[in-house]
Amino acid sequence: MDFMLKLIYPIPSNTRIKGFTLIELMVSVSLTLILAAIAFPHFSDFIIKIRVDNEISQLHRMLLITRNAAINTGQKAIICPLNNNFQCTIQWQNELSVFVDVNNNKMIDANEKIIRIRPAIPIGDELFYGKGRNKITFKPTGQLSGLANGTFRYCPQSHKKNSRGIVVARSGRVYQSSDIDNDSIDENRGNKEINCE
Repeated sequence: MDFMLKLIYPIPSNTRIKGFTLIELMVSVSLTLILAAIAFPHFSDFIIKIRVDNEISQLHRMLLITRNAAINTGQKAIICPLNNNFQCTIQWQNELSVFVDVNNNKMIDANEKIIRIRPAIPIGDELFYGKGRNKITFKPTGQLSGLANGTFRYCPQSHKKNSRGIVVARSGRVYQSSDIDNDSIDENRGNKEINCE
């Protein structure tokens, strides 16, 4: 076999085939570890940002689904966290439900069905909406019913600077926060930072 390789790829007899030395290998591994140590904190922050963006996108879709349900059915539609008695609560970090409130009693009854459910957010993260508000109700016009407008604040555990928000306007329109002033902290449309303190 060696004879065949020598015929195909002739190697001069005075040439040595070189590989990595132990020192070269150790230097390469050391450099890789140093670069990984520098990049890891940024990578962790990047993963948190992706998770928060995903949660905000899901919540945004749920709000749009609720608004569309009200417009399409011609009846009020509600998004809220439901308790065991199918009544809306202020525990926004729990599972969220969207339903059409046929009899306008602000809770889900036997003759009403849930249109969409969004699972609870990851344990440790927080989701707030307004002060003491337990539901968002859209009218058939697509506007909010009553004083339901406010701002959702999504606050990831131990990474409050990565918090994001969604503003729900009285018109029924929904706006995601963004980093307007490039300081790595999201602001709402009025340039107010999303604060989780």
